[in-house]
Amino acid sequence: MLVFIIRTLFFLAMAATGFAFGRAMGTGNELWGMIGFAGGAVAVIVFDALFRRKDIKVISAVFFGLVVGVVVAALLGPVLDMYEATLGKGITDVVKIAIATLTAYLAVSLILQTKDDFRFIIPYIEFAKQQKGGRPLLLDTSVIIDGRIADIAETHFFDAPLVVPRFVLMELQAIADSSDKLKRDRGRRGLDILNRLQTIHGLDIHIEDASAAHAAHAAPGASGEGVDQLLVRVASERSGRIVTVDYNLNKVATVSGVEVLNINDLANALKQTVMPGTTLEVSVLRLGQEDGQGVGYMEDGTMVVVEDGKDQIGKTATITVTNVIQKSAGRIIFGRVDTGQKPRGR
Repeated sequence: MLVFIIRTLFFLAMAATGFAFGRAMGTGNELWGMIGFAGGAVAVIVFDALFRRKDIKVISAVFFGLVVGVVVAALLGPVLDMYEATLGKGITDVVKIAIATLTAYLAVSLILQTKDDFRFIIPYIEFAKQQKGGRPLLLDTSVIIDGRIADIAETHFFDAPLVVPRFVLMELQAIADSSDKLKRDRGRRGLDILNRLQTIHGLDIHIEDASAAHAAHAAPGASGEGVDQLLVRVASERSGRIVTVDYNLNKVATVSGVEVLNINDLANALKQTVMPGTTLEVSVLRLGQEDGQGVGYMEDGTMVVVEDGKDQIGKTATITVTNVIQKSAGRIIFGRVDTGQKPRGR
């Protein structure tokens, strides 16, 4: 809307300038002057719209653009004054106004559409754009479907705004509309989790439309890889962080220099610390991969491999931890049955 208003004012200013130019040329030329300058304004606006890169609105660009227009007109003023005797004072004055109007419009339009890439540069000093408030947390599809993000949000753990890009929502909708029942259930779960997040009191979460460049690549049903690339690009442009449980997205974002918050890493960090020699009680549920092994799980889901635990299946055994292995998928605890304790039936 702001760009449209500026273009309208530019058109009217150029038409008025053309009218004044025609009058300076002589009585009866006002209409032709107005048509000529108005036509030039239309051509400039069309050219600017065709080569527009970003649709970004910032009011400060108006002031800066006007300053640029006045400065350029002032610099070219002495040059035009040299031709005052030939053209006449009225024509040179009108040309100065036209130049000031044109340069002001181009400066305002350029800054409005390239605000994120703009820098005020002084030798040895750069005033870069600063992010107001907390850096936004961009949610990907996997972390929404996972659901644990809602439990964390209810604890008021997040102090930064949560952002769901429009193309992530489109992917969720595409999954929810899938003909595959498993995918359809996952997509609907993701939409339910998103609705739950929006009802959490005090949580700053909103759906954000992608820019024109991003939206062109984010059609419904786009592949996860395409959505991941768009998410990394948006996070990089906004100096945001990505929240995910996707291992591949984690790696891609890290390589691209984007900070990632992985819910799996948080869950692993919060698991109970177990050291070799610690005594645990674990319910042995099934056979392990090796002969004689039994497998059970702690309350937080950590797998426990019990050596010589075949006879303990279906019972709660007291074991002594012998080793702890940390893997990308989580921790695995190895232990032996404590022969000094009698296993208890479940």
